[in-house]
Amino acid sequence: MAGDLACAVLACEVVLGARLWLGAYIPMTEAALGLGLALAWPPVLALGGAYRRRAHGEGTEEFRAVFEGGVGLTAAVAIGAYATQTNIARSFVMAMFPLALFLTIFFRYRMRKRLHRRRATGEYMRQVVAVGHRESVLDLVVQLRRQPYHGMTVVAACLPPGADVVDVDGIPVFGDFTDVPEVVVKVKADAVAVLACPELDGAALRRLAWQLESDRTDLFVAPALMDVAGPRVSIRPVAGMPLLHVEHPEFEGAKYWTKNLFDRCGAGLALLVLAVPMLVIAALIRATSPGPALFRQARIGKGGREFRVVKFRTMVNDAERLKMLLLEENEFDGVLFKMRNDPRVTPIGAFLRRYSVDELPQLLNVVRGEMSLVGPRPPLPEEVEQYGADVRRRLVVKPGMTGLWQVSGRSDLTWEESVRLDLRYVENWSLFLDLQILWKTWSVVTSGEGAY
Repeated sequence: MAGDLACAVLACEVVLGARLWLGAYIPMTEAALGLGLALAWPPVLALGGAYRRRAHGEGTEEFRAVFEGGVGLTAAVAIGAYATQTNIARSFVMAMFPLALFLTIFFRYRMRKRLHRRRATGEYMRQVVAVGHRESVLDLVVQLRRQPYHGMTVVAACLPPGADVVDVDGIPVFGDFTDVPEVVVKVKADAVAVLACPELDGAALRRLAWQLESDRTDLFVAPALMDVAGPRVSIRPVAGMPLLHVEHPEFEGAKYWTKNLFDRCGAGLALLVLAVPMLVIAALIRATSPGPALFRQARIGKGGREFRVVKFRTMVNDAERLKMLLLEENEFDGVLFKMRNDPRVTPIGAFLRRYSVDELPQLLNVVRGEMSLVGPRPPLPEEVEQYGADVRRRLVVKPGMTGLWQVSGRSDLTWEESVRLDLRYVENWSLFLDLQILWKTWSVVTSGEGAY
């Protein structure tokens, strides 16, 4: 709150200082009004929900609350001044509020990154009791350990009655579903996560919520329909019952064509900007190892159609032949082939892979409409032949240069995790989600983590 106030005061001082520098006269009443508007900044953000605990550290809820609060204050001042014929300097509405909004979002972004770093060391974590079957609890434990920035760590588990299990991957089991309130008190938990299981129906969940409300313990419930979220899900009361309405994902129409236009225009602009650096990279590849600068390979795109993906060559010229000799050293589970120290990778190729520079020629595939900027990983034909019915769901959208798999661990992910992330994208894709992934891709690529 102090940081938000400082951002608003700074924006006010910048605007007033700029007007003085331009020779404008600023009466004391107007300066006092600017300071008053700056003081109103945190309360307005609070009304928008910017200080709710659940909004801090993850997701877009925090940024959305800040944006809506800032726009709301701007609109209120502008409409109020017009309705009362009050002479308020346009610089407050046209410059101070937008600058305060920008500074506040940037400040909160830096604070969020700081919080993520602290959470990675185990600080500021909420203690969670996981309730469900062993497999579901194990999956939650693994995911929260992999992504500590969510700020949740499982400290205890409650399994179905009769489960003869002492711990789940090091997490102690302290009872069954009837023991949850006592376990919460015992381990001093902040939240309870109920995973999808038939034993806990609506009545049981309602009673559990009543038992937890006295201590203000948060209750999270995972729906049976996993990986579907956002605007596709809404709760509608029907005949006195709250029913979860799930809309079908959109794979055609105006929304799809907007994404297609954004992809092609974005890729075309990127090619214009990166043309000279790409020519330099191509020359370096040709100069350091025999063979062409570009590598073309058959991949499977939307609807199972085959296309030729274009990348910078990062391996020796006969890498595909050598792959057959290295199959026994595959370090990746599932249908993919990955090695951390692949002997086929050239020295300059290792650098290009680490920072994903080898992917830049795929912008040509995006311009041609064969790929998207964001989407599932483009699979090889032999990989698709091993797909099950569920995994083939990845093929209903165009493959992407980046995706949820890219910003969630890259090659460090298991096969099951990469499939789950791709399917989550397919079920919940939107242009806003694409922008989020593109933003996160920059920090992931520059760090070089998970790339080999």
